[in-house]
Amino acid sequence: MRILITGGCGGIGLALAQHFAEQKHHVILADLQLEQATLHAQNLTNQGFAASSIALDLASQASIDHMVQQVGEIDVLINNAGIQHVARLDEFPEQKWQLLLQVMLTGPAMLTKALLPGMRERNFGRVINIGSIHALVASPFKSAYVAAKHGLLGFSKVVALENADFDFTINTICPAYVRTPLVDAQIAAQCKEHKLSEQQVIEQIMLAPMPQKAFIGVDEIAETALFLTQKATRHMTAQTLVLDGGWTAR
Repeated sequence: MRILITGGCGGIGLALAQHFAEQKHHVILADLQLEQATLHAQNLTNQGFAASSIALDLASQASIDHMVQQVGEIDVLINNAGIQHVARLDEFPEQKWQLLLQVMLTGPAMLTKALLPGMRERNFGRVINIGSIHALVASPFKSAYVAAKHGLLGFSKVVALENADFDFTINTICPAYVRTPLVDAQIAAQCKEHKLSEQQVIEQIMLAPMPQKAFIGVDEIAETALFLTQKATRHMTAQTLVLDGGWTAR
């Protein structure tokens, strides 16, 4: 299968690319940082895997359209790209709010829309959204991120209903905190907001609601994504797969 992964240069995106490549799928790393994506794709190629890269700016409809014209047939779309900004709503820059919604909700919607006709024509398609625990719960200072991730769940349910007449599924994986560069930046921002040390932020804020008290591994997300592409899950659609160490059981 040909797997398109947005945010392919990031911690989760790169782990997804490595895992699917090891399963003999062709992975396409789509990222704003084309040079980095190309280096990562070349590294996978050097390991004997099928990989390529392509430029994508999810904040630009023109970039989405251009990428779809260039990328060819896609069997599995993984909407993984994400950004964060931590601030109180009354201090949240409007442009930052718009950017987060564009990258994590509007962009994935428009990319899915653009790839759906090809999937329908071939009678096969899988869309996997990398959501977040914040698609289900909220945290202070993350209004745009939480709104985008909540919206992703509703979007997925509608798309599943609209495309139930062919072999197509769309699901969302919602992990609790994963130790990636994005989360490291959040830790730094939370330190500033709450005037706490890094360890205090990890223990008192990030992992406090999780009974298992551990970051989610990128391998867990990659294995779950692979599971969603298999024949055994062909009727699993519009679902939210939560990897949260018991967070939402409370």
